[in-house]
Amino acid sequence: MISINAPAKINLYLHITGRRLDGYHLIDSLVAFADISDKIAVSSASNLSLKVSGPFADNLRSANNLVTKAAKLLALHNGFKQGAALHLTKNLPVASGIGGGSADAAATLLILCRHWDLSLPHNVLFQIAGQLGADVPVCLQGKASFVGGVGNEITLAPGLPEGWLVLVNPGIPVPTPQVFERHAGAFSKSSRFDQTPNNISELAALLRERTNDLTEAAMTVAPIIGDTIKALDGCRGALLTRLSGSGGTCFALFEHENDAKEAGNALTKRKPNWWVRAAPLLTKWPSIAEHN
Repeated sequence: MISINAPAKINLYLHITGRRLDGYHLIDSLVAFADISDKIAVSSASNLSLKVSGPFADNLRSANNLVTKAAKLLALHNGFKQGAALHLTKNLPVASGIGGGSADAAATLLILCRHWDLSLPHNVLFQIAGQLGADVPVCLQGKASFVGGVGNEITLAPGLPEGWLVLVNPGIPVPTPQVFERHAGAFSKSSRFDQTPNNISELAALLRERTNDLTEAAMTVAPIIGDTIKALDGCRGALLTRLSGSGGTCFALFEHENDAKEAGNALTKRKPNWWVRAAPLLTKWPSIAEHN
């Protein structure tokens, strides 16, 4: 059996820069990853199957999720009916703005290429990823990246410094299409930066010059997002507080591990029904692990 973690995707900023005639929005975003993840494991089998476990397993339909779709699409592309027993451990909230399903799909593509001994060119694998969803290609990239277009234009970002995040989800699913439909603000300009921040404070300063254009729209879908941001704002050591993606997960950026963990513990005590996690920023996705 082999396994791979599928880390949470964090939109450090997200600008809506336009809208195509087909209705899809154009974005400019800096995407990073946090060291908290779902997990995909695979072992040999004659047929394709998926088992889902973990704290958020009940919120996911195993027959119609992105893991199953990714596996079927990869097999279809290669023209064979190949089997695999997939096991998804669902640790990340569903419909939460941190790319759980997208990361799961990307991880499935990577681990099945290894399991099925496929050597696909990167551009082909990215084309398959793009068919699964707008966030899947950047998750497949697996490193901090600027994302443009409809998620299909990916450029590696300057190296990010070490830092910590506190992620908070108030437990309300926020469907992405609803949020985009309610976005009524003016379009923003692309706002990428070339400099490499030397520390997390410099990164926070750069991010303060940018925003998440979907925040107001997301709050009309789930007003509790405002309470979540306010709760994070009050944490000692928080350098920046923001909504990730279309929500409803919000995050605060911290320099020190102790501050992040103390903030996470305090929020958990105050809001026991909220999902709260402290985790470091990842510089890259973890590798596939082998198990006896």
